[in-house]
Amino acid sequence: MNKILTLILLIAFKAGQCAYGHDDDFKISAYQDGRPYTRWWWHAMKFTEDDIRNQLIWIRDQGFGGVEISFIYPVNRDPEGERFEWLGEEWQQMVVYAKHCADSLGLGCDFTYGTLWPFGGTFVSDDDRTMKYGDTLYKQPLRLSWTHPDTGNVLNHMCSEAFRRYAEVMSPAFEPAMKGGQSALFCDSWEVHTWKLWSPGFEKKFENHFGYDIIPFMDNIYEAENAMPRYDYMKLVADLVLNGFFIPWHEETRRLGGITRAQVMGSPTDLIRAYAVIDVPETEAMLYEPNFSNIVASAAALSGKPLVSSESFTCLYGWPREHMFEEQTADLKMVADALFANGVNLHVWHGTPFNPIGVDTIYFYATVHVGERGNLTEELIPFNAYLTTVSNAMRFGRTYSDIAVYLPLEDAWIAGILPKELQMPWSWGAYEMRYEYFPEELEGYHPLWINAYFLNRAKILNGTMQVNDMVFEALYVDVSFLDLESLEAIYRVAREGLPVFLKNSPAQAGKIQREQFNEVLAQLLQLDNVHHEFAGTHRSKPLVEGENLPEFWARTSNNELKIFFSNPTNKALKYPLAYGQSLQEETITQNVTIHFNGHSIPLWLDFKPYQSLLLHINSNGDWRFEDIEFMPKVPVQKVNGENESGD
Repeated sequence: MNKILTLILLIAFKAGQCAYGHDDDFKISAYQDGRPYTRWWWHAMKFTEDDIRNQLIWIRDQGFGGVEISFIYPVNRDPEGERFEWLGEEWQQMVVYAKHCADSLGLGCDFTYGTLWPFGGTFVSDDDRTMKYGDTLYKQPLRLSWTHPDTGNVLNHMCSEAFRRYAEVMSPAFEPAMKGGQSALFCDSWEVHTWKLWSPGFEKKFENHFGYDIIPFMDNIYEAENAMPRYDYMKLVADLVLNGFFIPWHEETRRLGGITRAQVMGSPTDLIRAYAVIDVPETEAMLYEPNFSNIVASAAALSGKPLVSSESFTCLYGWPREHMFEEQTADLKMVADALFANGVNLHVWHGTPFNPIGVDTIYFYATVHVGERGNLTEELIPFNAYLTTVSNAMRFGRTYSDIAVYLPLEDAWIAGILPKELQMPWSWGAYEMRYEYFPEELEGYHPLWINAYFLNRAKILNGTMQVNDMVFEALYVDVSFLDLESLEAIYRVAREGLPVFLKNSPAQAGKIQREQFNEVLAQLLQLDNVHHEFAGTHRSKPLVEGENLPEFWARTSNNELKIFFSNPTNKALKYPLAYGQSLQEETITQNVTIHFNGHSIPLWLDFKPYQSLLLHINSNGDWRFEDIEFMPKVPVQKVNGENESGD
């Protein structure tokens, strides 16, 4: 009996490890050579093996390391166009051939786990479709999919049983192609409509958890007077999305022998918690600005994930196809370097449309275009070599950080709707956390975001906080609201000796106000190691000290350090990029001091036009700049609709 109980506990522990990110026995073998991937759009049509092999050879010869096959609408959205049946036998044969061919060419091959995005299909029943409160007839159609013009339903992403039924259809079709080299199944950014998102039985689950009825608040849940019920509503939504979709999908992918690569952004979840489930957490730029990537990279560091990927160069000049076929490598390098400086170490280009032999007229409707027809072709090989070099360098050891900063999740959920000037056609809610930035006073410390989930799992040793192989000297909290559970997690690490910088005395999040919150807050404020000011009280100097620092990312191993300094012109990029924004005519010089491993190293950072820097410091304090120079063509700027050369 004891042996059986031990086995049950061991299985449960391993399952928890997988969901948390501690799956120590599991290794990622894909993406190991650092070469970028490209999204490979397969329009619904008929393929031949020769066409597939021909394009894969071209992709390999341009310096790419693999493809992500994304299944979308018919060419020119022609409903009469000839195509393989979605998930049918001929479709499966071509998908399997593409995987085997990629293996033979030394390329990786990933697959989107569905047609277009979000997940859904014509086989998703009305019972399993996504729902909106107050509208029993509401259906979010899955538009522009392989089965166009038939739309089907978008899947209810808050119900694990709905996902299971979805997987019963999808997985048998993908299973043969998952053999061979390790493949990822991919999930794109959240495109499920989130306004009053609902699920069967939600109201009962809510009342069981929070002790009151949410229904009276739902008609006006986004009004200011309902901020506290809205927080509780968002908290349950986040839990259901995590356990109803992200974790079951991850487990199903592992069952198929693959790994998960996913963009969690845009989903109504605790972003750090959900990203920690994924094997390869992924960001996106420029539809998300590069600074958002540090949330993704923080989740990867906390959960021990070695890779942070990016869907790179999406619509960088504007939605959806500004300057299609005119994209400039210098502008792309600007975005790539900003992503490196925010934690990315694997680029997935957006992207390459499938074209049969002798055809170059098929393209995806949004930029950028990677193909023989495009403006980038001449520089693809050297630019991909550059991306490969820096990606490999940014996999050195682990991410370096001294300070953990509490991600203000409660504030975002309570805030509700973004101000109009911050909204986009596809983004309305503060829950997306698109505009979270580290405090300026922490700029040189290379901070990382943290949440209550990882605070609860942290170990405090000798006044430092250990999370996996990350070690933090302090916790920084600047929020207006905290959940009781979050406050208790902060109090626990402070009570055990971690310095905590609490900029404000937060109020309690949630409708039911518990007196215990005030008691825990009072106890926290009484601790000697809890401070209200950071300046002058932190015991260590910043990793990088200087004025108006460029963005940088640091990695460390065996008392050695690598720092990627992004060119100052790339700092805090905003969407959309101006055409030719990367134009730089003069060297920019900045004076900094690096404090590392007991050494203080003064340096001049000379940023030549279009160049970023990679610094290596060994355990003795000796340093060198590694050669990562890549000179793109001088960009052309467009002024008042006219071309203006940068020469």
